[in-house]
Amino acid sequence: MRVTSTLLGVSDAALEATETIRIDPAADSPYWRGALTWVTDGDLHHPWRLPPERARRAHAPGLIEVAQMAAGVRVELVTDATALRLPLTFAYETPGTLDLTVDGQLVDRVELEGAHTLTGELPAGMHEVRIWLPQVGRTGVGPLELVGATVADPLPRRPRWITYGSSISQCSAAAGPSETWPAIVATSLGWDLVCLGLSGQCHLDPIVGHAIAAQPADLVTMCLGINIHNGGSFSERSFAPQVSGFLERVRLAHPTIPVAVISPIGSPERETTPSAAGFDLVRMRAALADVVRVLAEDDPDLHLIDGLAVLGVHEAHLLPDGLHPDAEGYRLMGTRLTEQLGVLV
Repeated sequence: MRVTSTLLGVSDAALEATETIRIDPAADSPYWRGALTWVTDGDLHHPWRLPPERARRAHAPGLIEVAQMAAGVRVELVTDATALRLPLTFAYETPGTLDLTVDGQLVDRVELEGAHTLTGELPAGMHEVRIWLPQVGRTGVGPLELVGATVADPLPRRPRWITYGSSISQCSAAAGPSETWPAIVATSLGWDLVCLGLSGQCHLDPIVGHAIAAQPADLVTMCLGINIHNGGSFSERSFAPQVSGFLERVRLAHPTIPVAVISPIGSPERETTPSAAGFDLVRMRAALADVVRVLAEDDPDLHLIDGLAVLGVHEAHLLPDGLHPDAEGYRLMGTRLTEQLGVLV
């Protein structure tokens, strides 16, 4: 099935009759942001948030699956285009959501399922335009076509922020991809986001450490712990050394930038309930604090953010399943983390 969406009244005939500027996704594109690379299949390009050439070495099919989801991936530019067109495909168990923003304001939210061509008019004049791809599911995109444009400039260079975490960083329950907490922080602070929110898969995997080390960055944050608790990945004996080694690898690759560790947000059922490895969230937060304290003795740019100050146990009404925030919870996380991370850069 192929669906054509006419968002704001522009016709296909009008698009075809006007000169366009085409912008293809690419790893080095100043327009397409948030993917580490793109894999091309025919006329479509698929974003990857981990290096595909290392996929078999990860020995974690679930991790590679979510790494192909487009959390934080978007196209962004300043243009005087009168309209745009973007062919897409989307595959997932539920429909996906795409957000179009103009000058930071949401102007349309589109539900995606199957093949789809996004078309829409833009207001007259020069505007900052972003299209945020769905944060879950498999999305393929063709070239973005800017209709009637004389200018299509990338945004100025901004601090590049890599954030690593779990489903609570991928944010499937956010109202839309522009309203995940990483998107809110990045938009509010003017940062260039790379979101390594990997649902169910934040286990300090070497492929992730390699990816972070290989990418340019001005700030790295890591929201650690909840998947390790749920999966019983590490015990109290093994957790702190693994976190310390992961942080040290990132620091060797990025010796002068701020790095912040965010401990788990509140989850009432897990605070004092041991994981399969006998480790609860209270002790996990204490272990993370100890790792940061020890490493920070020689590293003043290493910081700890208490997850309970981001979303506390007393705010469990924002966790419908006792673990994942709802849309309101993700907005609140975005507001609070904008304040806490903004002072680091």
